[in-house]
Amino acid sequence: MNPLGGDFSGEAKLEYLDADYEIVRSGGFVYCAVTGDPISLSELRYWSVDRQEAYRDAAVATEAITGRKPKS
Repeated sequence: MNPLGGDFSGEAKLEYLDADYEIVRSGGFVYCAVTGDPISLSELRYWSVDRQEAYRDAAVATEAITGRKPKS
């Protein structure tokens, strides 16, 4: 992660890596690719390197990658 940067009030642009990400444009959040919910960078834990997109949580990440909702 690159915690240094400027404006943390808007949407960040990230490059998602295997175990980390790089901040391309500073900001305070990214949007979930499935739900559209904003995700604070401090709470971002799930993303796809291949798709270069972020997910709100593990269930949403599973849904995005497999194409089906996880069993409840």
